[in-house]
Amino acid sequence: MSVETQTRNDPHVGYIPDKMQAAVYYGRNDVRLETVEVPRIGAGELLVRVHTCGICGTDLKKIATGSHSAPRIFGHETAGVIIATGEGVTDWRAGDRVVVFHHIPCRECYYCQCKTYAQCETYKKVGVTAGYEPSGGGFSEYVRVMDWIVRDGGVIRIPDGVSFEQASYLEPANTCIKAIDTLAPKAGETVLVIGQGPIGLILARLAQRSGADVITSDLFPQRLTISESYGLSRTIDASRFNTVERIRELTDGRGADAVVLAVAGNALIRPAMDAARPGGRIMLFAQTQRSEVNIDAAAICVDEKTLLGSYSASVDRNDDAVQFVMGRQMDLERLYSHHFPLERAVEALNLAATPQPETMKIAIQPGAKWEG
Repeated sequence: MSVETQTRNDPHVGYIPDKMQAAVYYGRNDVRLETVEVPRIGAGELLVRVHTCGICGTDLKKIATGSHSAPRIFGHETAGVIIATGEGVTDWRAGDRVVVFHHIPCRECYYCQCKTYAQCETYKKVGVTAGYEPSGGGFSEYVRVMDWIVRDGGVIRIPDGVSFEQASYLEPANTCIKAIDTLAPKAGETVLVIGQGPIGLILARLAQRSGADVITSDLFPQRLTISESYGLSRTIDASRFNTVERIRELTDGRGADAVVLAVAGNALIRPAMDAARPGGRIMLFAQTQRSEVNIDAAAICVDEKTLLGSYSASVDRNDDAVQFVMGRQMDLERLYSHHFPLERAVEALNLAATPQPETMKIAIQPGAKWEG
């Protein structure tokens, strides 16, 4: 029996349709709900029925800038159920609940040997697709998971009792763990986290986990209220106070030992550097668009501040990320402020691109119609 016939007709894996719905990207700010072919899998691959896919800021950036060729189907924070397995797959079976990583490094190249996995050429090659050029594909009903993702640790089992919504945070949590590990906050240090969207909130909780005294800031008081509900009680309302002046008041005039900038764009880079004490560290987490920015070079040389960056996930942090997410060390599913069925995916993306003060993470849930 061929793989194609097996995946489509084998009664042990259930019925798989020929067509499915997907949110298809056609260019700058142009995403359309369409009917497309269900992807066909090959040897060593998996077909996963998507339940929940979180909307990531990088998805929104690609759509807003029209930076990628079209058509494509985005979405990479994907949790769902295996529906079919390709020839040679022995570790997975239909019915397994899983989270899927779309990037997995080769572990052999120069950058992998340096543990800079996000720069590995294999890592940059997307290994999950709903059709067209591989781009994640989670904004659809089914995704094909390619063989090296399956073989090299890119599929993670969801334990019983853990929801798809909670599990879908595995990749973003990994990126946050990597950033905080790079920042290396110590017990007793003061860490300022600028921006309390869902990612900023996760970063703040992880910094707090290290024993640091965490202070958060945001322009929206509503988000600081959410932060407080997660035990982040020291906050700066940036709509009322100057964050740099306030953090210095709270640290005997020095500034924070470490600052995390969890807001996209360049306007807050200088304030983030100013908020750090001499000898302090500044982590840029959300500056993913290439551009030039003016900085005070003497802050790095004379004031001995260290400017750091962190991008994407690391396979070395997978075990910690699994414990953090699947062990419910943080109630992540509560960070979803909105849940949209796939039929309203375009509406979901538009809301995520123009968030309101109460908007946090947004989920597109093809599984809303099949998981009671």
